[in-house]
Amino acid sequence: MFNTHFAYIFAASISRMSSKVKIKPDASTEEKIKAAARKLFTQKGFAATKTRDIANEAGINLALLNYYFRSKEKLFEIIMLENLGHFFQGIQLIVNDESTGFYKKIQLLVDFYITRLIENPDVPLFIMNEARNNPKNLPLQFNLMDSYFMKQFMKEIKKGRIKKMPPGHLVINILGLTIFPFAARPMMQKIRNINDEEFFALMLERKKLVPDWIKAMLEAKK
Repeated sequence: MFNTHFAYIFAASISRMSSKVKIKPDASTEEKIKAAARKLFTQKGFAATKTRDIANEAGINLALLNYYFRSKEKLFEIIMLENLGHFFQGIQLIVNDESTGFYKKIQLLVDFYITRLIENPDVPLFIMNEARNNPKNLPLQFNLMDSYFMKQFMKEIKKGRIKKMPPGHLVINILGLTIFPFAARPMMQKIRNINDEEFFALMLERKKLVPDWIKAMLEAKK
Protein backbone atom coordinates (compact mmCIF):
# COMPACT_ATOMS: atom_id res chain seq x y z
CA MET A 1 0.00 0.00 0.00
CA PHE A 2 2.74 2.39 0.99
CA ASN A 3 4.86 1.53 -2.04
CA THR A 4 1.92 2.01 -4.38
CA HIS A 5 1.07 5.37 -2.85
CA PHE A 6 4.70 6.48 -3.00
CA ALA A 7 4.98 5.42 -6.62
CA TYR A 8 1.85 7.43 -7.49
CA ILE A 9 3.19 10.57 -5.80
CA PHE A 10 6.59 10.14 -7.47
CA ALA A 11 5.03 9.70 -10.91
CA ALA A 12 2.78 12.73 -10.40
CA SER A 13 5.75 14.85 -9.38
CA ILE A 14 7.71 13.84 -12.47
CA SER A 15 4.69 14.64 -14.63
CA ARG A 16 4.41 18.14 -13.15
CA MET A 17 8.12 18.75 -13.59
CA SER A 18 8.01 17.58 -17.21
CA SER A 19 5.14 19.92 -18.02
CA LYS A 20 7.28 22.85 -16.93
CA VAL A 21 10.25 21.86 -19.08
CA LYS A 22 10.33 23.72 -22.37
CA ILE A 23 11.84 22.42 -25.56
CA LYS A 24 15.22 24.03 -26.06
CA PRO A 25 15.23 26.02 -29.32
CA ASP A 26 17.44 24.49 -31.98
CA ALA A 27 19.05 27.04 -34.29
CA SER A 28 19.52 24.48 -37.07
CA THR A 29 15.81 23.59 -36.99
CA GLU A 30 14.82 27.26 -37.09
CA GLU A 31 17.07 27.88 -40.09
CA LYS A 32 15.72 24.77 -41.81
CA ILE A 33 12.17 26.05 -41.36
CA LYS A 34 13.05 29.54 -42.56
CA ALA A 35 14.90 28.18 -45.60
CA ALA A 36 11.88 26.07 -46.54
CA ALA A 37 9.47 28.97 -46.01
CA ARG A 38 11.67 31.37 -47.96
CA LYS A 39 11.74 28.95 -50.89
CA LEU A 40 7.98 28.37 -50.91
CA PHE A 41 7.04 32.02 -50.35
CA THR A 42 9.24 32.92 -53.33
CA GLN A 43 7.86 30.17 -55.55
CA LYS A 44 4.18 30.31 -54.62
CA GLY A 45 3.63 33.60 -52.79
CA PHE A 46 2.30 34.09 -49.28
CA ALA A 47 -1.36 33.30 -49.92
CA ALA A 48 -0.76 30.01 -51.77
CA THR A 49 1.77 28.69 -49.25
CA LYS A 50 0.35 26.53 -46.46
CA THR A 51 2.06 25.87 -43.14
CA ARG A 52 1.84 22.15 -43.85
CA ASP A 53 3.73 22.72 -47.12
CA ILE A 54 6.49 24.49 -45.19
CA ALA A 55 6.68 21.70 -42.60
CA ASN A 56 6.93 19.07 -45.34
CA GLU A 57 9.61 21.04 -47.18
CA ALA A 58 11.61 21.40 -43.95
CA GLY A 59 11.15 17.70 -43.11
CA ILE A 60 9.46 18.32 -39.76
CA ASN A 61 5.96 17.91 -38.34
CA LEU A 62 3.47 20.76 -38.27
CA ALA A 63 3.41 20.93 -34.46
CA LEU A 64 7.14 21.67 -34.38
CA LEU A 65 6.77 24.46 -36.93
CA ASN A 66 3.99 26.02 -34.85
CA TYR A 67 6.14 25.74 -31.73
CA TYR A 68 8.97 27.72 -33.31
CA PHE A 69 6.99 30.35 -35.24
CA ARG A 70 3.34 30.21 -34.03
CA SER A 71 1.82 31.15 -37.40
CA LYS A 72 2.50 31.53 -41.10
CA GLU A 73 2.09 35.31 -40.74
CA LYS A 74 4.78 35.50 -38.07
CA LEU A 75 7.16 33.34 -40.10
CA PHE A 76 6.56 35.48 -43.19
CA GLU A 77 7.23 38.66 -41.20
CA ILE A 78 10.53 37.30 -39.84
CA ILE A 79 11.72 36.22 -43.29
CA MET A 80 10.71 39.48 -44.96
CA LEU A 81 12.47 41.57 -42.31
CA GLU A 82 15.63 39.48 -42.75
CA ASN A 83 15.38 39.90 -46.52
CA LEU A 84 14.94 43.64 -46.09
CA GLY A 85 18.02 43.79 -43.89
CA HIS A 86 20.12 42.17 -46.63
CA PHE A 87 18.36 44.33 -49.21
CA PHE A 88 19.29 47.61 -47.52
CA GLN A 89 22.85 46.43 -46.88
CA GLY A 90 23.26 45.79 -50.61
CA ILE A 91 21.91 49.25 -51.46
CA GLN A 92 24.25 50.85 -48.96
CA LEU A 93 27.28 49.21 -50.57
CA ILE A 94 26.26 50.53 -53.98
CA VAL A 95 25.43 54.14 -53.04
CA ASN A 96 28.55 54.63 -50.89
CA ASP A 97 31.05 53.09 -53.32
CA GLU A 98 33.40 55.93 -54.25
CA SER A 99 34.92 53.95 -57.14
CA THR A 100 31.81 54.07 -59.35
CA GLY A 101 30.38 57.04 -61.20
CA PHE A 102 26.94 58.60 -60.83
CA TYR A 103 25.24 56.92 -63.81
CA LYS A 104 26.96 53.62 -63.07
CA LYS A 105 25.39 53.69 -59.62
CA ILE A 106 21.94 54.19 -61.17
CA GLN A 107 22.55 51.18 -63.41
CA LEU A 108 23.71 49.09 -60.44
CA LEU A 109 20.77 50.17 -58.28
CA VAL A 110 18.22 49.30 -60.96
CA ASP A 111 19.86 45.93 -61.57
CA PHE A 112 20.01 45.22 -57.83
CA TYR A 113 16.38 46.20 -57.19
CA ILE A 114 14.96 44.16 -60.05
CA THR A 115 17.14 41.10 -59.39
CA ARG A 116 16.22 41.01 -55.69
CA LEU A 117 12.53 41.65 -56.35
CA ILE A 118 12.35 38.79 -58.86
CA GLU A 119 13.79 36.60 -56.08
CA ASN A 120 11.37 38.06 -53.49
CA PRO A 121 8.33 39.45 -55.37
CA ASP A 122 6.26 39.85 -52.18
CA VAL A 123 8.69 42.37 -50.65
CA PRO A 124 7.06 45.58 -52.04
CA LEU A 125 3.62 44.78 -50.62
CA PHE A 126 5.20 43.76 -47.33
CA ILE A 127 7.14 47.05 -47.14
CA MET A 128 4.02 49.11 -47.83
CA ASN A 129 2.07 47.22 -45.20
CA GLU A 130 4.83 47.54 -42.58
CA ALA A 131 5.43 51.21 -43.43
CA ARG A 132 1.76 51.86 -42.73
CA ASN A 133 1.27 49.63 -39.68
CA ASN A 134 4.70 49.01 -38.11
CA PRO A 135 7.19 51.56 -39.49
CA LYS A 136 9.58 51.02 -36.56
CA ASN A 137 10.06 47.40 -37.65
CA LEU A 138 11.63 48.35 -40.97
CA PRO A 139 15.43 47.84 -40.81
CA LEU A 140 16.40 51.21 -42.26
CA GLN A 141 20.09 51.26 -41.43
CA PHE A 142 21.21 54.35 -43.33
CA ASN A 143 19.99 57.61 -44.82
CA LEU A 144 20.19 57.62 -48.62
CA MET A 145 20.24 61.42 -48.63
CA ASP A 146 23.60 61.36 -46.81
CA SER A 147 25.16 58.86 -49.23
CA TYR A 148 28.06 59.38 -51.63
CA PHE A 149 25.55 58.87 -54.45
CA MET A 150 23.70 62.03 -53.42
CA LYS A 151 26.97 63.95 -53.25
CA GLN A 152 27.62 62.90 -56.84
CA PHE A 153 24.09 63.95 -57.78
CA MET A 154 24.57 67.45 -56.35
CA LYS A 155 27.98 67.68 -58.05
CA GLU A 156 26.42 66.83 -61.43
CA ILE A 157 23.84 69.58 -60.91
CA LYS A 158 26.50 72.10 -59.91
CA LYS A 159 28.49 71.36 -63.07
CA GLY A 160 25.36 71.82 -65.18
CA ARG A 161 25.38 68.29 -66.54
CA ILE A 162 21.90 67.46 -65.23
CA LYS A 163 18.76 69.43 -64.49
CA LYS A 164 18.42 71.08 -61.12
CA MET A 165 15.82 69.26 -59.03
CA PRO A 166 15.25 68.19 -55.42
CA PRO A 167 17.06 64.88 -54.77
CA GLY A 168 13.83 63.33 -53.56
CA HIS A 169 12.53 63.27 -57.13
CA LEU A 170 15.51 61.21 -58.25
CA VAL A 171 14.87 58.66 -55.50
CA ILE A 172 11.14 58.51 -56.31
CA ASN A 173 11.86 58.01 -60.02
CA ILE A 174 14.27 55.12 -59.37
CA LEU A 175 11.95 53.46 -56.86
CA GLY A 176 8.84 54.04 -58.95
CA LEU A 177 10.29 52.63 -62.15
CA THR A 178 11.75 49.55 -60.46
CA ILE A 179 9.52 48.70 -57.49
CA PHE A 180 6.04 49.81 -58.57
CA PRO A 181 5.67 47.14 -61.31
CA PHE A 182 6.21 44.45 -58.66
CA ALA A 183 3.75 46.07 -56.27
CA ALA A 184 1.18 46.20 -59.09
CA ARG A 185 2.08 42.76 -60.47
CA PRO A 186 -1.39 41.11 -60.10
CA MET A 187 -3.06 44.02 -61.88
CA MET A 188 -0.41 44.21 -64.61
CA GLN A 189 -0.52 40.48 -65.29
CA LYS A 190 -4.30 40.57 -65.55
CA ILE A 191 -4.31 43.59 -67.88
CA ARG A 192 -1.65 42.13 -70.17
CA ASN A 193 -2.83 38.52 -69.72
CA ILE A 194 0.66 37.23 -68.91
CA ASN A 195 1.91 34.60 -66.46
CA ASP A 196 4.67 34.91 -63.84
CA GLU A 197 7.41 33.80 -66.23
CA GLU A 198 6.39 36.39 -68.83
CA PHE A 199 6.14 39.10 -66.17
CA PHE A 200 9.64 38.40 -64.85
CA ALA A 201 11.02 38.39 -68.41
CA LEU A 202 9.48 41.84 -68.84
CA MET A 203 11.16 43.01 -65.64
CA LEU A 204 14.54 41.73 -66.85
CA GLU A 205 14.17 43.92 -69.95
CA ARG A 206 13.74 46.92 -67.66
CA LYS A 207 17.25 46.45 -66.26
CA LYS A 208 18.57 47.97 -69.50
CA LEU A 209 15.71 50.39 -70.19
CA VAL A 210 15.20 52.11 -66.82
CA PRO A 211 18.76 53.58 -66.48
CA ASP A 212 18.41 55.08 -69.98
CA TRP A 213 15.04 56.57 -69.11
CA ILE A 214 16.38 58.10 -65.91
CA LYS A 215 19.40 59.51 -67.72
CA ALA A 216 17.15 61.10 -70.34
CA MET A 217 15.04 62.70 -67.60
CA LEU A 218 18.11 64.09 -65.84
CA GLU A 219 20.10 65.47 -68.74
CA ALA A 220 20.17 69.24 -68.88
CA LYS A 221 18.71 70.97 -71.92
CA LYS A 222 21.33 72.10 -74.37
